[in-house]
Parts: sequence; C-alpha cells; structure tokens
Amino acid sequence: MLEVEALEVGYGGIRAVKGIGLTVRDGELVTLIGANGAGKTTTLKALSGLLRPSAGRVRYNDRDITGLPAHELVKSGIALVPEGRGVFARLTIEENLAMGAYIRRDPDVAADYNRAYTLFPRLAERRKQLAGTLSGGEQQMLAIARALMSRPKLLLLDEPSMGLAPLMVQKIFETIKAVAAEGVTLLLVEQNAKLALELCSRGYVMESGMIVLADDADSLLRNPQVRHAYLGE
Repeated sequence: MLEVEALEVGYGGIRAVKGIGLTVRDGELVTLIGANGAGKTTTLKALSGLLRPSAGRVRYNDRDITGLPAHELVKSGIALVPEGRGVFARLTIEENLAMGAYIRRDPDVAADYNRAYTLFPRLAERRKQLAGTLSGGEQQMLAIARALMSRPKLLLLDEPSMGLAPLMVQKIFETIKAVAAEGVTLLLVEQNAKLALELCSRGYVMESGMIVLADDADSLLRNPQVRHAYLGE
C-alpha cells in the first residue's frame, strides 16, 4: 500500500530525515520507533502532506504521491492523527467529528458518527462539550475518531499514548487494535516501544534521521540493542 524510497526531509539547512525507505502492506500494522528527535514525526508529516520532501519518492497504492498537499492525500484515503492531538479546542466533539468528514458527501456520514461513538462511548456522553475542556485521554480519543470520519484506508498515528495515564493508554491501544481489525492499515509512531511492537507485526527503528533496523516485531522485541535502548533493559 505504501512504499517510501530514499525520502529526505529538511528544515532550513538541517536534514531531519536522511534517505529512508520503508513499506507498509495492505492490512498491515507497522510501527516506527526511536528516540525523541530521531525524525519520526517529520516522516509522518511528509507522508501526510504537511511537509514537502526535498528528495525521494512516496507511492501509495501504486500512485506517486510525493509532495501532494494534505487535503489531496485525505481524499486518497490517508489520515493523520497528529502528535499532541490537535483538536479544535473551541468546537464541540460533534463539530470536530464533522471536520473529519469535511471531504465527504456520501449518505453514510451519519453512520460513522455512530461508529465513532461506539468506539468511544465517553465521546457520546460529551458530544456537545467543547473539545478544549476534555482530558488528554478524551482528546486523544477525539483525534482518532475525527481521523476515522474520513474513512481512511491508511491511518498514520503519531504518539497516541503520549502523556496519558496507563489505563487510558490501554483503552487507546485496544481501540487501535479494533480499528485495524476492521481492515484499516496502520503506520504507528509510538514512544512506548514495547506496546507498539506487541501490537504490530513489523517495525522500523529510526536514529538520527535514518532507519537503522527493520524486522518483524517479535525479533525486534528480542533484539538486545532494542531492548537496551528502548525497553529499559
């Protein structure tokens, strides 16, 4: 579904992503792990059209999408759940979900509101509440639900557990697993490497803007380098 070749992304004169390559197959759960500043978020921003690559190529379903803007990629079936959630604080939960569906004109939008509220009953209870008054966990639920309103085929998730209590992290990951079970393909950037590798089938390890390891998730969980650097062992 997604093929990234020799991707480079820079800020000013700084190369934040240095010629990386990765693939995500249809229906697969893949994680990208690494320390803060490794280039993971920059990679997702480039894949979602928020940053323009300086070199390399991105293909999605055999179509070259390199450098296309975010709104075009959303129409193509790619949605990003950004780091820090990025909810519209002065809009209600319901209005945030409507923003997620802004590209759609089909009659199934109403059914997807119900789907969002089924996935996240807490949002259903607060649907008229301003998003800025929600807890961090509730905002993360809303960010995921808003992305799903565009009916993505490929969902990019950037640090969904960041700053959340353990019980809320568990709930978020259970929901991510449920979304994947519906057939949505996932590329997950996550600070909790253990959780990410237990959820996903394959993983990439990023350091200083480069992919330094790529393997199936079980092998990465057993890898001494990964266990020392990212699992605290």
